[in-house]
Amino acid sequence: MILSKTPLRMSYVGGGSDLPAFYREELGAVLSTSIDKYMYIAVNRKFDGSIRVSYTRTEEATSPSQIEHPLVREALGVVGIEGGIEIASMADIPSKGSGLGSSSTYTVGLLNALYAYRNQFASKEKLARQACEIEIERCGEPIGKQDQYAAAFGGLNLIRFHPDESVSVDPVICKPSLLQELEDSTLVFFTGRTRSASAVLANQSAAMQATDRRLLMRRMVQLAFEMKEQLESGTLDHFGDLLDENWRLKAQLTSGITDPQIDAWYSAGMSHGALGGKLLGAGNGGFMMFYAPPERHARITAALSDLQPVKFRFDRTGAQIVFYQPTE
Repeated sequence: MILSKTPLRMSYVGGGSDLPAFYREELGAVLSTSIDKYMYIAVNRKFDGSIRVSYTRTEEATSPSQIEHPLVREALGVVGIEGGIEIASMADIPSKGSGLGSSSTYTVGLLNALYAYRNQFASKEKLARQACEIEIERCGEPIGKQDQYAAAFGGLNLIRFHPDESVSVDPVICKPSLLQELEDSTLVFFTGRTRSASAVLANQSAAMQATDRRLLMRRMVQLAFEMKEQLESGTLDHFGDLLDENWRLKAQLTSGITDPQIDAWYSAGMSHGALGGKLLGAGNGGFMMFYAPPERHARITAALSDLQPVKFRFDRTGAQIVFYQPTE
């Protein structure tokens, strides 16, 4: 029996620059953190040589090619497992269309568990790189690379996306007290709406062909570096301003990122004490995040009473194997 535990992520600024339509022409960068909401993948030997996969439904198959779940089918192929395995998953929060990178977290956690099942170690870099290969190349999803690296590495990082397809993960080095202040000043709400990130991201990729949209994204990349510099200088004085500018820039990229209801929620949060905020993920649903002094959180929560507040802390570990009992 193998059990992997992999964090979901929350990005602050720079999202969208991890799409190939942007980073293949110039450097992309995202500042994000993993959070203590996890995806769990359990893997065990199946005595009859077949394959059983349990998620929102259950599949039975005799070979990987018969598996309908594309991430499972391709992950089994990448790791080289033909059968005799049972795979089950569960998550701390809704995992589809949440804006917290759940699909990539699932893929990273699945790869980690499958490699451990084969009694092989896989580095965080390998897990992230192969998760990108599975989702983007093998499954053809029009998504970026930030979620896979955030889930695998964990922590608060500046993640850079280079034109040669390489990815750099630079931890944000700052005082623990500042990280605690950032944690305490961040509040998150579930909008109750889920959506397909693929459709929104496909529109964003197409929009990158326009010079004015590329200039917007270039500024968002600059914001990621400015936010890292501010955190490492020991202050959060302009953190909210950077976050708010990023949201306003992103809303201009393409239609489908926001709508009147989302704009109303954002305005309500800002008018009741938030200093900045954003919709997590590609847009149009999922979770909404605000940055505000803790003493203003109750007022903001009351103003957004139709949304569900979600408590969380930062994760600093990334992808883990939390139970390892190998079998021959």
